[in-house]
Amino acid sequence: MGKSQLKEMKSLEKENARLKRIVADLELDKLILKETLDYLKPKA
Repeated sequence: MGKSQLKEMKSLEKENARLKRIVADLELDKLILKETLDYLKPKA
């Protein structure tokens, strides 16, 4: 594997990790919003 390919792979791995953190944060936000909505719904 050439230096340029190695550099590109490391860059892609870094970007992948960044995107995974974003998805995890969004999933957490979604869960918090869902639980808040369930809490605020009037009990029937």
